[in-house]
Amino acid sequence: MEDVTDRRLVVITGASSGIGLAAATKLACRGDRVVLVGRDPARLRAAADEVREASGERPEVFRADFAALDDVRQLAERLRAAYDRIDVLANNAGAIVLQPVTTVDGFELSVQANHLAPFLLSNLLADRVRRMVVTASGAHRSGTLDPDDLNAPLRRYRPMSAYGTSKQANILFTAEAARRWPQVDSYCFHPGVVRTRFGNESRVVALGMRLLPFRSPAKGAQTLVWLANQDRSRLTSGGYYFDCRPRRPWPKAADPRLAARLWSASAAAVGIPDGPSHPGRPA
Repeated sequence: MEDVTDRRLVVITGASSGIGLAAATKLACRGDRVVLVGRDPARLRAAADEVREASGERPEVFRADFAALDDVRQLAERLRAAYDRIDVLANNAGAIVLQPVTTVDGFELSVQANHLAPFLLSNLLADRVRRMVVTASGAHRSGTLDPDDLNAPLRRYRPMSAYGTSKQANILFTAEAARRWPQVDSYCFHPGVVRTRFGNESRVVALGMRLLPFRSPAKGAQTLVWLANQDRSRLTSGGYYFDCRPRRPWPKAADPRLAARLWSASAAAVGIPDGPSHPGRPA
């Protein structure tokens, strides 16, 4: 009988649909143990059924709403209790928020769901994680990140600017994680413009998603799967990738001083120490 502990364990957030579900299905079919994290229990169950139908094995599921940091803390506790090692943590959960929304934690929803929540989760799991893959976006070029004011997008709110700011944060976080956690292989990527559930609250955006020649979720997940599987000697930790190739992000997403400031501000925002070191790769 196969020992499941010999297989890679891959935790994927935002796995109920879109890129996350496509990646989970592909990785499960390759033989990985996949763990799905999502906000909606019914959609999580449906996603797990889809992965089981494709791979023959039903993944475990964990519910968490990234709009509440207490949910993220509880998720980290449950994952730590369940798994001694996480071979790949795919920080894929995210949202485009069409109206200005302040979370229960007091932050603009885009920056919390897309950056602060995965930042917190990654920090709470860092001693268990061997590789981290972050879903960023070419939309980072529209970001205007100010680490001293993470809620700046709430003023004169523009959805794509707020989203771009959170995606700029994703790239800076990945680069700084590579510097602070040398034993965690950290990568981020642009999936392309993918037809997903993003923007379903808006009839105009939803119509555009149906009519425009967007990528399929499977195509969007291709680089995530590639980064999860590629030999680390062929990759650059902290790097930004698109279509399975390294790319250069815009300068404002490649400033190491800004990345360090963002890390410190994010640590203060979520209430964790701003420590520089990683406790070491799991044995």
